[in-house]
Amino acid sequence: MNNSRSRRQRRLTATIGVALLAAIAITSIVLIGQQASSPASATVGAPLSDGQVGEDDGKIDEADRISVFSDTPAVSNLDPALLAAVRKAATAAEQDGVRLHVNSGWRSAAYQEELLADAVERYGSAAEAARWVATPERSEHVSGDAVDLGPVAGQEWLSHHGAEYGLCQIYGNEPWHFELRPEAPANGCPFMYDDPTADPRTQR
Repeated sequence: MNNSRSRRQRRLTATIGVALLAAIAITSIVLIGQQASSPASATVGAPLSDGQVGEDDGKIDEADRISVFSDTPAVSNLDPALLAAVRKAATAAEQDGVRLHVNSGWRSAAYQEELLADAVERYGSAAEAARWVATPERSEHVSGDAVDLGPVAGQEWLSHHGAEYGLCQIYGNEPWHFELRPEAPANGCPFMYDDPTADPRTQR
């Protein structure tokens, strides 16, 4: 009798064990299927979602040194005459041992709006932020008519030679911001505004 009860207990234990292993296997299959179709795994390497800006908006990673000859939107979407002048100046600067790069060029309105919001947060007020970042409607970057160039050695080179190529620093507080002034080769660059708030274009 005891042997019979022992056999039944062993059969019951074995049955429970098999059932548990089957349940674990089924659960694993379900979880693997869920992970394969989950948004988290599906978005790895996917394009930026709506509301985010990226390279197509003219964004340049701060760690990057974008060549003036690059075809990234920040460069290729600049006004053609401005871009030609920048590339011509860059070629001349290279002969003097100075390599120009683009810190920021053309920007989408969405990217400009993001930069403005960041500036307000950084400087504490819209009035102070306006000294550094224009609204999308008034930004020369959004229209493709302005480019921020580096490095510092490049900015210094342009301060001496930029007018020869029609490239002028426009704001006293932004030694990196250059725009095309076609009359500059003959007449020199115009006087700089202290900052963008003194520029009539930002008030239009």
